[in-house]
Amino acid sequence: MTITKQNRFAKKTVLASAISTALLAVAMPSVAESATDSATEFAKAGDVIAEIRLRYEGVDQDNDLDNANATTARLRLGYETASLAGFKALVEYDQIIALQDDYHSGSSFEPTNPDTSVVADGEIGEFNRAQISYSHEAAKAVLGRQRIILDNARFVGNVGWRQNEQTYDAARVDLTAVENLSATYVYMNQINDIKANDVGVKNHLLNLGYKTQVGKVVTYAYLLEEDEDNQEGTSDTFGLSFKGKAPVGDLEVLYAVEYATQTANAGTSGAKDFDAAYTFLEGGVKVSGISLLAGYENLGGDGDYSFQTPLATKHAFNGWADVFLGTPANGLNDIYAKAAGKVAGVKLVAVYHDFNSDKGGDDLGSEINLLAAKKFTENLTAGVKYANYSAGDDAYGKVDTQKFWLWGEVKY
Repeated sequence: MTITKQNRFAKKTVLASAISTALLAVAMPSVAESATDSATEFAKAGDVIAEIRLRYEGVDQDNDLDNANATTARLRLGYETASLAGFKALVEYDQIIALQDDYHSGSSFEPTNPDTSVVADGEIGEFNRAQISYSHEAAKAVLGRQRIILDNARFVGNVGWRQNEQTYDAARVDLTAVENLSATYVYMNQINDIKANDVGVKNHLLNLGYKTQVGKVVTYAYLLEEDEDNQEGTSDTFGLSFKGKAPVGDLEVLYAVEYATQTANAGTSGAKDFDAAYTFLEGGVKVSGISLLAGYENLGGDGDYSFQTPLATKHAFNGWADVFLGTPANGLNDIYAKAAGKVAGVKLVAVYHDFNSDKGGDDLGSEINLLAAKKFTENLTAGVKYANYSAGDDAYGKVDTQKFWLWGEVKY
């Protein structure tokens, strides 16, 4: 039988096909197993977020409301992937539960007892963060629902003290290509506040910082606008700050200064815009690990409009009793003295505030704040906190208020 070139080619093709099929049959399980192992290792390299925070908050006010007693728990679960070519994904869910509901949450969420004082921790469950990030040696970007804290959170913060954290739907870019120079830009289209309100906005935030040997200089522009056609509720804030420390013998001298201006849209065609200013001065020393500080904060007001900080972590400023979460129309002056340090591993803080109005110098009262907290292990922290506000002679309807907190937190 004669074998032609065509037959030989056909046989070689069949043979090659058979060999290839056999090799694939052997190799495919190995490839699949390898891919599965890689995916498993990648998943293991990510970070699991697991936190439980249990807290009691008691409120006693000199008014017709009953005392509030709130015991709440926050369970936070999430996961962040390992880096893949610089990219990471993160998702995080919070569930807040009221274990003792003798209080008013101040929102539509339970508990809603209008006869008691407000503790702003309602029974809420929602995605706290859901973001994609990219990191490079000279830049970082984050897109999605995220936590944003700029500088000391006086103007932009996460309100982390409350059980339901304030986060933002935003795009953020941080540039650090130049040594000692940082630049942050944020476009924000939604605020997810502590009461689970989704507030549509069109905010542009720009923050530039430069580190020197004696401190950090920061300049910023925060352009806020509600997402409405009539453009009511807009405000533009421009500021400059300097904060630092310097050794002097056995002491460390601490200093900070900040000034900002704010223009708010009147919201009516032809109406005059409102203007206000912000001034902050702080100085002190640190000796043997103890910081002693004195400060002055002024949020200007003329009776019609006052300097506002709607995105701030306000609880950290102007007293922990949260009496001045909104700046009065006549403005606010806060003169304070603060001592902070650690003793036997326990963080101790004591603050005294004296309040009066910017316009007219009205007596708005005073407040004492005390805190003791300890980190027992890498995962466990507990603390106790107290605020006592005494209303002044011209307190604009504010009343004597005492608040007490006891909390424990476990993080993994």
